[in-house]
Amino acid sequence: MEFRSNESIYLQIADYVSDKILLKKWLPETKIPSVRDLAFTLEVNPNTVMRSYEFLQQAEIIYNKRGVGVFVDEGAVKKIKALRKKKFLDNDLPLVFKNMYVLGIDLKEIHEIYEKFQPERYLNEQNTDDEN
Repeated sequence: MEFRSNESIYLQIADYVSDKILLKKWLPETKIPSVRDLAFTLEVNPNTVMRSYEFLQQAEIIYNKRGVGVFVDEGAVKKIKALRKKKFLDNDLPLVFKNMYVLGIDLKEIHEIYEKFQPERYLNEQNTDDEN
């Protein structure tokens, strides 16, 4: 995993876990990698993964069964989408609108690009990233 410098690593790991859930690689009520296993896989300190898991537990996306492991919550997909939608609408979209205004891009142009967007291509890119 390549980390971005503009966001805390623990939040990027939380996004990684959330992506696995959204892409149905980790299903509701299934066990996910332990803190140590994920830290080893991502080549980060276990404390960083622990912080990510704590963040996701507070958001009720994952939960810990003491002595058994960490599991995906039944309502995780819905909760992840709600959190990401809020983050997008509050943080990302205003910047998009600003750039559209400054660059003179109208909604029709954006709509045309959106119509050409192929979700299958995105999913294939995600699968390729998982293999690397």
